[in-house]
Amino acid sequence: METTRHFTATTYVVHDGDCLLHEHDRLGMWLPPGGHLARDELPREAALRELREETGLDATLLEPETRVTADFGRELPPAEHTMLYDVDVADGEVAHQHIDFVYYAEAPNRTLSPADGEAGTDEWRWFSPDELRDRDGLTEEVATLGIEAVERVESARTR
Repeated sequence: METTRHFTATTYVVHDGDCLLHEHDRLGMWLPPGGHLARDELPREAALRELREETGLDATLLEPETRVTADFGRELPPAEHTMLYDVDVADGEVAHQHIDFVYYAEAPNRTLSPADGEAGTDEWRWFSPDELRDRDGLTEEVATLGIEAVERVESARTR
């Protein structure tokens, strides 16, 4: 069986020290906004598009420094993390995976207005770092990355 891979982008968005997550019906877990890259998108573009579609927020992604600029190409700003997830496992073999570019962003406000067909505002919730640490209903990964996002956004604001 051949493994197929799709590229996805996820954004942990922070406002006033809290991280925004939504209760994903199909997966039954709390997750940050995100989704698949379109054919013509770079990962950062997809992260911002998915964030706008799912929440209506125009957030600012943290800007990591790039090191290479040359005539032969350009270095893409890196994600905070690049994760590999097994999405579909059949008979012990991985059939499908997601390569996920994970970003952190700061939102200008908490006003949510998801696009038609997206999760309603009642399925979104802002989590404080203490609530993330308690992990009530959260996976360890989501809690850890949410806390890291809050810390990185706060650190970027004080520079």
